[in-house]
Amino acid sequence: KLKELLTKALTDTTAKTKKIIIFNQYRDMAAKIVEEINTLGHVSARLFVGQAKKRGQGLSQKKQKAMLDEFRNHDFNVLVATSVAEEGLDIPHVDLVIFYEPIPSEIRHIQRRGRTGRLEKGAVLILMAKGTRDEAYRWSAYNKEKRMYRHLDELKKKFMLLTKKQDVHANYLNSADHTLQGDRSCSQSCSQSSSGKIAPDIPIMILADDREKGSGIVKELFDVGASVRLKRLALGDYMLSSQCVVELKTVPDFVDSIIDGRILSQARELKEKFEHPILIMQGDEDLYSQRKIHPNAIRGVLATLTVTFGLSVLYTKNAKDTASLLAIIAKREQQEPGNEFAYHTVKPLTLKERQEFLVSALPGIGSALSKPLLEHFGSIKNLMNADLAELQKVEKIGEKKAREIQQLLQAHYASSG
Repeated sequence: KLKELLTKALTDTTAKTKKIIIFNQYRDMAAKIVEEINTLGHVSARLFVGQAKKRGQGLSQKKQKAMLDEFRNHDFNVLVATSVAEEGLDIPHVDLVIFYEPIPSEIRHIQRRGRTGRLEKGAVLILMAKGTRDEAYRWSAYNKEKRMYRHLDELKKKFMLLTKKQDVHANYLNSADHTLQGDRSCSQSCSQSSSGKIAPDIPIMILADDREKGSGIVKELFDVGASVRLKRLALGDYMLSSQCVVELKTVPDFVDSIIDGRILSQARELKEKFEHPILIMQGDEDLYSQRKIHPNAIRGVLATLTVTFGLSVLYTKNAKDTASLLAIIAKREQQEPGNEFAYHTVKPLTLKERQEFLVSALPGIGSALSKPLLEHFGSIKNLMNADLAELQKVEKIGEKKAREIQQLLQAHYASSG
């Protein structure tokens, strides 16, 4: 059958212009093929093998290169090769590739087939013995190749989706950068005071939860020129004005908060206490591939956050991006007429929390010592009337701290007028 194919392919007019590669698994058989087909009139065949020596059949790299050059120059028209010709060599373009037998590997199948059809049309012929393992090898390679292309298509779709997301995100980042630059140029020139006069711009003030100090965002906020103060916040992670608070979550943390139910309770509290609650989701991970949650469940939570609770859901890529966005929002919030911003946490929910909040403002007290003081004295009035000795009975309140508290409580208020 091979001789018949070669006789048909190489005629008087095509023998000097056509090039053919015959692939065979074994050297001994390849040598036999060369011997047999060289008996045909228009066939000039050479054996192309690797460097390993076996009864004198090995070819050095120098000899391999010389033979390929001769093949390229049409010194002979049929190259009979083992697997060494499948990859890694500068094999010239050929018109016909013949598989003397099928191979089960889809990779090798593609490599062999790729030796033709590079610059012009080419052909591939596969010889099989009917009713033998050749048929199994042929269809094994065929099905593996189909499966490989199917996986590649799936990857391509994922990469295209990721690229689209990155493009949208890049456009958002560019617009945010331009907005921030515009705000900076405006702040460098002037801002409009309530009386209509040109007045120096007020610095951006941001209150950050003290647990956020290691996130990298605080440093980035300083870099964009914001004035940042760390304080334990009862709700949210960043306060940008008296009516605007930001809850920051990474993509994995957001999905985790859906699973344990935290996100909805947090959203409800934020909406109850602030007019402009914001959720910032930081990270470039795929939101819908985190954990084993159906995408519609995630979409449902996002819809609830925006429609039911009125949260603005924003997306950022990293700490720098988040800091830039926080600075822009804070500037807009704090420049609204009448929207003054003072450093304080959210209004406590209960009388007990308001009492603790008030006592924590005393010198050296804070949230850690406010509870022991109130538990000891029972009320703020009793605390205010306590003497030095009584104050020092509370654990961690020494003479110095007690004097500072009394000095503050008993000092006369000096009016500015």
